[in-house]
Amino acid sequence: MDLLDQDNLENTNNTPDSDLEPAMNDSLASEFGEQSIQAPVGETEPAMGDSLASEFGDQSIQAPVSEAEQEGDGRSWYVVHCYSGYENKVRHNLEQRIESMGMKEKIFDVVVPTEEEIEVKEGKRRTVERRVFPGYILVNMILSEESWHVVRNTPGVTGFVGMGNTPTPLRPDEVAQIIKRMEAEAPRIKVTFRPGERVRIVDGPFNDFRGTVSEIDMERAKVRVMVNFFSRETPVELDFLQVEKA
Repeated sequence: MDLLDQDNLENTNNTPDSDLEPAMNDSLASEFGEQSIQAPVGETEPAMGDSLASEFGDQSIQAPVSEAEQEGDGRSWYVVHCYSGYENKVRHNLEQRIESMGMKEKIFDVVVPTEEEIEVKEGKRRTVERRVFPGYILVNMILSEESWHVVRNTPGVTGFVGMGNTPTPLRPDEVAQIIKRMEAEAPRIKVTFRPGERVRIVDGPFNDFRGTVSEIDMERAKVRVMVNFFSRETPVELDFLQVEKA
């Protein structure tokens, strides 16, 4: 049987596979959260609310801080988005995962920022604990692929806050501002009225009078109310706790 000369053999050409590139998110996250941070491999996260943006203003999110600005061992505070109303449950879930997965040397603290607030309802004052940033928790951690996955895969967590594909740590001044609010000695007073709205006076010599709010002074915690007194509009300055919406 004749053998074919190898020079006459034709090599078959294989069509190269198309290069597949993961889709990248080309939109930058707005100030503390128009977009949840994506997973390092391109996993898409749901859009985030803007409650933190209103708190810190237009310059909240910047490029990640340098190592010199972070704590010596590389730990930083990160903002994590979760289902609103389930912040304490998510914190509990994450703390259990840290314990069971042996991540105490990477993830150090989980905080739900809260502050005390005084509100007046039906003429009665009461102090309530209010979440500073509904839908968010703070995590103090050393960011790595392993610690990222522990936090991100916690039930109730929907993503990190940051820019591009990397969670952005809070700046030291932002952390200090949050801690200051949490440790404030005097409770904040909840203001439920606005200029032009009708209110009822619930304390003082004008008790049970009704009037219209003309001015609110947040720094002094005072409100000026126009009261109809002897058929004349008379301005009366009161504490926030002396009035409620009519």
